[in-house]
Amino acid sequence: MRPFKYSRASDAGAAVQTVSANANAKFLAGGTNLIDLMKEDVMRPNELVDITRLNLTQIKIISDGANKGGVTIGGLAKNTDTANHPLIRENFPLLTRAILAGASGQIRNMATNGGNLLQRTRCSYFYDTAMPCNKREPNSGCGALEGINRMHAIFGYSEKCVAVHPSDMCVALVALDATVKIQGTDGKEKSILFADFHRLPGVTPENDTNLQHGELITAIELPRNNFADKSYYLKVRDRASYAFALVSVATALEMNGDNIQQARIAMGGVAHKPWRATEAEKFLVGKAATEANFKAAAETEMRNAKPLEHNKFKVELGKRAVVRALTQAMNGGRA
Repeated sequence: MRPFKYSRASDAGAAVQTVSANANAKFLAGGTNLIDLMKEDVMRPNELVDITRLNLTQIKIISDGANKGGVTIGGLAKNTDTANHPLIRENFPLLTRAILAGASGQIRNMATNGGNLLQRTRCSYFYDTAMPCNKREPNSGCGALEGINRMHAIFGYSEKCVAVHPSDMCVALVALDATVKIQGTDGKEKSILFADFHRLPGVTPENDTNLQHGELITAIELPRNNFADKSYYLKVRDRASYAFALVSVATALEMNGDNIQQARIAMGGVAHKPWRATEAEKFLVGKAATEANFKAAAETEMRNAKPLEHNKFKVELGKRAVVRALTQAMNGGRA
Protein backbone atom coordinates (compact mmCIF):
# COMPACT_ATOMS: atom_id res chain seq x y z
CA MET A 1 0.00 0.00 0.00
CA ARG A 2 1.28 3.44 -0.92
CA PRO A 3 1.61 6.27 1.63
CA PHE A 4 -1.36 8.59 2.06
CA LYS A 5 -2.48 11.50 4.19
CA TYR A 6 -5.29 10.82 6.67
CA SER A 7 -7.71 13.27 8.25
CA ARG A 8 -11.06 13.03 10.04
CA ALA A 9 -13.88 15.30 8.87
CA SER A 10 -15.80 17.29 11.44
CA ASP A 11 -18.82 17.86 9.22
CA ALA A 12 -20.05 17.06 5.73
CA GLY A 13 -19.13 20.46 4.33
CA ALA A 14 -15.53 20.15 5.51
CA ALA A 15 -15.28 16.64 4.07
CA VAL A 16 -16.54 17.78 0.67
CA GLN A 17 -14.23 20.79 0.67
CA THR A 18 -11.15 18.70 1.49
CA VAL A 19 -11.79 15.97 -1.08
CA SER A 20 -12.85 18.33 -3.87
CA ALA A 21 -9.60 20.29 -3.42
CA ASN A 22 -7.47 17.22 -4.19
CA ALA A 23 -8.10 15.18 -7.34
CA ASN A 24 -6.44 12.16 -5.69
CA ALA A 25 -8.38 12.28 -2.41
CA LYS A 26 -11.12 9.82 -1.42
CA PHE A 27 -13.76 9.59 1.28
CA LEU A 28 -13.21 6.75 3.77
CA ALA A 29 -16.22 5.11 5.40
CA GLY A 30 -16.39 1.34 5.96
CA GLY A 31 -13.41 0.85 3.65
CA THR A 32 -14.45 -2.70 2.73
CA ASN A 33 -13.76 -2.12 -0.97
CA LEU A 34 -11.44 0.89 -1.06
CA ILE A 35 -8.82 -0.51 1.30
CA ASP A 36 -8.70 -3.81 -0.59
CA LEU A 37 -8.11 -1.92 -3.84
CA MET A 38 -5.37 0.15 -2.23
CA LYS A 39 -3.66 -3.00 -0.98
CA GLU A 40 -3.78 -4.42 -4.52
CA ASP A 41 -2.38 -1.14 -5.92
CA VAL A 42 -5.47 -0.77 -8.10
CA MET A 43 -6.50 2.52 -6.51
CA ARG A 44 -3.85 4.97 -5.36
CA PRO A 45 -5.34 7.90 -3.42
CA ASN A 46 -2.81 10.10 -1.69
CA GLU A 47 -5.35 11.39 0.84
CA LEU A 48 -8.21 9.75 2.75
CA VAL A 49 -10.86 11.78 4.54
CA ASP A 50 -12.57 9.76 7.27
CA ILE A 51 -16.31 10.51 7.32
CA THR A 52 -17.39 7.74 9.70
CA ARG A 53 -18.31 10.17 12.49
CA LEU A 54 -20.62 12.35 10.41
CA ASN A 55 -24.27 12.37 11.40
CA LEU A 56 -25.51 10.50 8.32
CA THR A 57 -26.77 7.23 9.79
CA GLN A 58 -30.49 7.91 10.33
CA ILE A 59 -33.20 5.68 8.91
CA LYS A 60 -36.59 7.39 9.19
CA ILE A 61 -39.89 8.30 7.57
CA ILE A 62 -39.75 11.25 5.15
CA SER A 63 -42.01 13.95 6.59
CA ASP A 64 -42.18 16.34 3.64
CA GLY A 65 -41.18 16.88 0.04
CA ALA A 66 -41.81 14.83 -3.10
CA ASN A 67 -41.19 11.53 -1.29
CA LYS A 68 -43.30 12.31 1.79
CA GLY A 69 -44.32 9.07 3.49
CA GLY A 70 -41.37 7.18 2.07
CA VAL A 71 -38.20 6.29 3.94
CA THR A 72 -34.77 7.89 3.94
CA ILE A 73 -31.67 5.86 4.81
CA GLY A 74 -28.44 7.59 5.71
CA GLY A 75 -25.43 7.28 3.46
CA LEU A 76 -23.34 6.16 6.44
CA ALA A 77 -25.87 3.70 7.86
CA LYS A 78 -24.36 0.22 7.86
CA ASN A 79 -25.75 -2.40 5.50
CA THR A 80 -26.69 -4.66 8.41
CA ASP A 81 -28.53 -1.91 10.26
CA THR A 82 -30.39 -0.97 7.10
CA ALA A 83 -31.46 -4.52 6.23
CA ASN A 84 -32.72 -5.19 9.75
CA HIS A 85 -34.43 -1.88 10.45
CA PRO A 86 -38.20 -2.29 11.02
CA LEU A 87 -39.06 0.41 8.48
CA ILE A 88 -37.12 -1.44 5.79
CA ARG A 89 -38.18 -4.97 6.72
CA GLU A 90 -41.86 -4.00 6.83
CA ASN A 91 -42.10 -1.60 3.91
CA PHE A 92 -39.24 -2.60 1.60
CA PRO A 93 -38.55 -6.32 2.18
CA LEU A 94 -37.05 -6.47 -1.32
CA LEU A 95 -34.19 -4.26 -0.11
CA THR A 96 -33.69 -6.36 3.01
CA ARG A 97 -33.43 -9.54 0.94
CA ALA A 98 -31.00 -7.97 -1.51
CA ILE A 99 -28.68 -6.62 1.20
CA LEU A 100 -28.63 -9.94 3.06
CA ALA A 101 -27.77 -11.76 -0.18
CA GLY A 102 -24.57 -9.73 -0.50
CA ALA A 103 -21.09 -10.27 0.84
CA SER A 104 -20.89 -11.75 4.36
CA GLY A 105 -22.17 -10.81 7.79
CA GLN A 106 -18.80 -9.40 8.76
CA ILE A 107 -18.61 -7.16 5.70
CA ARG A 108 -22.23 -6.00 6.02
CA ASN A 109 -21.47 -4.95 9.60
CA MET A 110 -18.77 -2.58 8.29
CA ALA A 111 -20.01 -1.55 4.85
CA THR A 112 -22.06 1.64 4.48
CA ASN A 113 -24.93 2.36 2.13
CA GLY A 114 -23.04 5.09 0.31
CA GLY A 115 -20.03 2.83 -0.05
CA ASN A 116 -22.20 0.08 -1.48
CA LEU A 117 -23.31 2.42 -4.26
CA LEU A 118 -19.70 3.31 -5.03
CA GLN A 119 -18.06 -0.11 -4.95
CA ARG A 120 -15.96 -1.01 -7.97
CA THR A 121 -16.33 -3.99 -10.27
CA ARG A 122 -14.94 -7.37 -9.25
CA CYS A 123 -13.63 -8.05 -12.78
CA SER A 124 -10.42 -10.04 -12.41
CA TYR A 125 -8.73 -7.96 -15.11
CA PHE A 126 -9.49 -4.80 -13.14
CA TYR A 127 -7.86 -6.28 -10.03
CA ASP A 128 -4.80 -7.66 -11.85
CA THR A 129 -2.42 -4.75 -12.45
CA ALA A 130 -0.40 -6.86 -14.90
CA MET A 131 -3.39 -7.01 -17.28
CA PRO A 132 -4.87 -4.27 -19.47
CA CYS A 133 -7.98 -2.57 -18.12
CA ASN A 134 -9.53 0.64 -19.41
CA LYS A 135 -11.38 1.10 -16.13
CA ARG A 136 -8.13 1.04 -14.15
CA GLU A 137 -5.90 2.70 -16.76
CA PRO A 138 -7.84 4.45 -19.56
CA ASN A 139 -6.84 3.49 -23.10
CA SER A 140 -4.84 0.46 -21.97
CA GLY A 141 -7.35 -2.01 -23.44
CA CYS A 142 -9.94 -4.44 -22.07
CA GLY A 143 -8.44 -7.79 -21.16
CA ALA A 144 -11.85 -9.37 -20.59
CA LEU A 145 -13.22 -8.54 -24.05
CA GLU A 146 -11.25 -11.37 -25.67
CA GLY A 147 -10.27 -13.06 -22.41
CA ILE A 148 -12.13 -15.16 -19.84
CA ASN A 149 -15.45 -13.34 -19.69
CA ARG A 150 -17.79 -15.84 -18.03
CA MET A 151 -18.75 -13.35 -15.27
CA HIS A 152 -19.16 -10.38 -17.57
CA ALA A 153 -21.86 -8.28 -19.22
CA ILE A 154 -24.52 -9.27 -21.71
CA PHE A 155 -26.21 -5.83 -21.83
CA GLY A 156 -24.95 -2.31 -22.43
CA TYR A 157 -21.23 -2.98 -22.70
CA SER A 158 -18.77 -1.39 -25.12
CA GLU A 159 -15.44 -2.33 -26.64
CA LYS A 160 -13.85 -0.34 -23.84
CA CYS A 161 -15.32 -2.41 -20.98
CA VAL A 162 -17.45 -5.53 -20.40
CA ALA A 163 -17.34 -5.53 -16.59
CA VAL A 164 -20.46 -5.80 -14.43
CA HIS A 165 -21.54 -3.90 -11.34
CA PRO A 166 -21.21 -6.16 -8.26
CA SER A 167 -23.85 -4.79 -5.86
CA ASP A 168 -26.98 -6.64 -4.74
CA MET A 169 -28.35 -3.67 -2.83
CA CYS A 170 -28.22 -1.46 -5.92
CA VAL A 171 -30.31 -3.90 -7.96
CA ALA A 172 -33.12 -3.59 -5.42
CA LEU A 173 -32.75 0.20 -5.21
CA VAL A 174 -33.16 0.70 -8.95
CA ALA A 175 -36.26 -1.52 -8.89
CA LEU A 176 -37.67 0.56 -6.03
CA ASP A 177 -37.21 3.88 -7.89
CA ALA A 178 -34.87 5.24 -5.23
CA THR A 179 -33.30 8.69 -5.27
CA VAL A 180 -29.74 9.47 -4.17
CA LYS A 181 -29.27 12.64 -2.10
CA ILE A 182 -25.92 14.35 -2.55
CA GLN A 183 -24.07 17.28 -1.02
CA GLY A 184 -22.41 19.09 -3.90
CA THR A 185 -19.06 20.81 -3.94
CA ASP A 186 -20.91 24.14 -3.88
CA GLY A 187 -22.49 23.19 -0.54
CA LYS A 188 -25.95 22.70 -2.05
CA GLU A 189 -27.97 19.50 -1.91
CA LYS A 190 -29.00 17.81 -5.12
CA SER A 191 -30.80 14.61 -6.10
CA ILE A 192 -30.12 11.95 -8.72
CA LEU A 193 -32.67 9.30 -9.67
CA PHE A 194 -31.14 5.93 -8.95
CA ALA A 195 -31.65 4.82 -12.55
CA ASP A 196 -29.35 7.70 -13.59
CA PHE A 197 -26.77 7.34 -10.84
CA HIS A 198 -24.62 4.60 -12.39
CA ARG A 199 -23.27 4.72 -15.93
CA LEU A 200 -22.81 2.35 -18.82
CA PRO A 201 -19.14 2.18 -19.88
CA GLY A 202 -19.28 3.90 -23.27
CA VAL A 203 -15.86 5.39 -23.97
CA THR A 204 -15.17 6.34 -20.33
CA PRO A 205 -15.50 3.12 -18.30
CA GLU A 206 -13.33 4.63 -15.55
CA ASN A 207 -16.42 6.64 -14.55
CA ASP A 208 -18.79 4.32 -12.67
CA THR A 209 -21.31 6.98 -11.66
CA ASN A 210 -22.51 10.47 -12.47
CA LEU A 211 -21.11 11.85 -9.22
CA GLN A 212 -18.58 14.65 -9.60
CA HIS A 213 -15.33 14.39 -7.68
CA GLY A 214 -15.81 15.57 -4.11
CA GLU A 215 -19.58 15.16 -4.01
CA LEU A 216 -20.81 13.21 -0.99
CA ILE A 217 -23.73 10.77 -0.79
CA THR A 218 -25.75 11.83 2.24
CA ALA A 219 -28.85 9.63 1.94
CA ILE A 220 -30.99 7.38 -0.23
CA GLU A 221 -34.72 8.04 -0.42
CA LEU A 222 -37.28 5.31 -1.08
CA PRO A 223 -40.73 6.47 -2.24
CA ARG A 224 -43.86 4.81 -0.89
CA ASN A 225 -45.14 1.86 -2.89
CA ASN A 226 -47.50 -1.08 -2.72
CA PHE A 227 -44.92 -3.76 -3.45
CA ALA A 228 -44.18 -5.03 0.06
CA ASP A 229 -46.45 -8.08 -0.14
CA LYS A 230 -45.28 -9.25 -3.55
CA SER A 231 -41.55 -8.80 -4.00
CA TYR A 232 -38.52 -11.06 -4.17
CA TYR A 233 -34.77 -10.96 -4.70
CA LEU A 234 -33.13 -13.93 -6.38
CA LYS A 235 -29.37 -14.32 -6.60
CA VAL A 236 -27.85 -17.09 -8.71
CA ARG A 237 -24.16 -17.70 -8.02
CA ASP A 238 -21.52 -20.39 -8.09
CA ARG A 239 -21.71 -21.00 -4.35
CA ALA A 240 -24.07 -20.03 -1.55
CA SER A 241 -21.88 -17.34 0.06
CA TYR A 242 -18.80 -15.22 -0.59
CA ALA A 243 -19.70 -15.11 -4.29
CA PHE A 244 -20.97 -12.43 -6.63
CA ALA A 245 -24.00 -12.95 -8.82
CA LEU A 246 -23.88 -14.67 -12.16
CA VAL A 247 -27.38 -13.27 -12.54
CA SER A 248 -29.61 -11.68 -9.91
CA VAL A 249 -33.18 -10.41 -10.22
CA ALA A 250 -35.19 -7.98 -8.08
CA THR A 251 -38.92 -8.20 -8.72
CA ALA A 252 -41.94 -6.39 -7.29
CA LEU A 253 -45.59 -6.50 -8.33
CA GLU A 254 -48.69 -4.47 -7.54
CA MET A 255 -51.93 -6.23 -8.42
CA ASN A 256 -55.33 -4.96 -9.49
CA GLY A 257 -57.51 -8.00 -8.95
CA ASP A 258 -56.00 -10.79 -11.04
CA ASN A 259 -54.01 -8.45 -13.26
CA ILE A 260 -50.68 -6.73 -12.79
CA GLN A 261 -51.06 -2.99 -12.25
CA GLN A 262 -47.35 -2.26 -11.84
CA ALA A 263 -44.22 -4.37 -12.27
CA ARG A 264 -40.63 -3.68 -11.28
CA ILE A 265 -37.83 -5.89 -12.54
CA ALA A 266 -34.11 -5.21 -12.26
CA MET A 267 -31.13 -7.46 -12.92
CA GLY A 268 -27.61 -7.72 -11.55
CA GLY A 269 -24.55 -9.47 -12.92
CA VAL A 270 -25.49 -8.56 -16.49
CA ALA A 271 -24.31 -4.97 -17.07
CA HIS A 272 -21.95 -2.21 -15.99
CA LYS A 273 -24.84 -0.80 -13.91
CA PRO A 274 -27.88 -2.35 -12.24
CA TRP A 275 -30.06 -3.21 -15.25
CA ARG A 276 -33.70 -2.11 -15.17
CA ALA A 277 -35.68 -4.58 -17.28
CA THR A 278 -38.09 -2.00 -18.70
CA GLU A 279 -39.18 -4.09 -21.67
CA ALA A 280 -40.29 -6.91 -19.39
CA GLU A 281 -42.05 -4.46 -17.07
CA LYS A 282 -44.02 -2.89 -19.92
CA PHE A 283 -45.05 -6.30 -21.21
CA LEU A 284 -46.55 -7.35 -17.86
CA VAL A 285 -48.68 -4.29 -17.13
CA GLY A 286 -52.38 -5.15 -17.44
CA LYS A 287 -51.74 -8.86 -17.86
CA ALA A 288 -52.50 -11.79 -15.59
CA ALA A 289 -49.73 -13.01 -13.30
CA THR A 290 -49.30 -16.37 -15.04
CA GLU A 291 -46.22 -18.43 -15.75
CA ALA A 292 -46.84 -18.01 -19.48
CA ASN A 293 -46.81 -14.23 -19.18
CA PHE A 294 -43.74 -14.32 -16.94
CA LYS A 295 -41.92 -16.40 -19.56
CA ALA A 296 -43.00 -14.06 -22.36
CA ALA A 297 -41.81 -11.04 -20.35
CA ALA A 298 -38.43 -12.69 -19.76
CA GLU A 299 -38.11 -13.50 -23.46
CA THR A 300 -38.98 -9.91 -24.33
CA GLU A 301 -36.19 -8.54 -22.12
CA MET A 302 -33.51 -11.11 -22.90
CA ARG A 303 -33.88 -10.91 -26.69
CA ASN A 304 -31.69 -7.79 -26.55
CA ALA A 305 -28.85 -9.56 -24.75
CA LYS A 306 -25.51 -9.81 -26.56
CA PRO A 307 -23.44 -12.46 -24.79
CA LEU A 308 -19.69 -12.75 -25.02
CA GLU A 309 -17.75 -15.92 -25.82
CA HIS A 310 -17.90 -17.47 -22.35
CA ASN A 311 -21.17 -16.17 -20.90
CA LYS A 312 -23.79 -17.29 -23.41
CA PHE A 313 -25.35 -19.33 -20.61
CA LYS A 314 -26.43 -16.08 -18.93
CA VAL A 315 -29.16 -15.56 -21.53
CA GLU A 316 -31.07 -18.71 -20.63
CA LEU A 317 -30.15 -18.32 -16.98
CA GLY A 318 -31.51 -14.77 -17.05
CA LYS A 319 -34.83 -15.92 -18.52
CA ARG A 320 -35.28 -18.62 -15.91
CA ALA A 321 -34.22 -16.31 -13.08
CA VAL A 322 -36.76 -13.63 -14.09
CA VAL A 323 -39.57 -16.20 -14.22
CA ARG A 324 -38.61 -17.71 -10.88
CA ALA A 325 -38.28 -14.32 -9.16
CA LEU A 326 -41.67 -13.16 -10.48
CA THR A 327 -43.28 -16.42 -9.39
CA GLN A 328 -41.87 -16.13 -5.90
CA ALA A 329 -42.90 -12.48 -5.70
CA MET A 330 -46.47 -13.57 -6.42
CA ASN A 331 -46.12 -16.09 -3.62
CA GLY A 332 -45.30 -13.33 -1.19
CA GLY A 333 -41.58 -14.01 -1.26
CA ARG A 334 -41.97 -17.66 -0.32
CA ALA A 335 -40.10 -20.32 -2.29
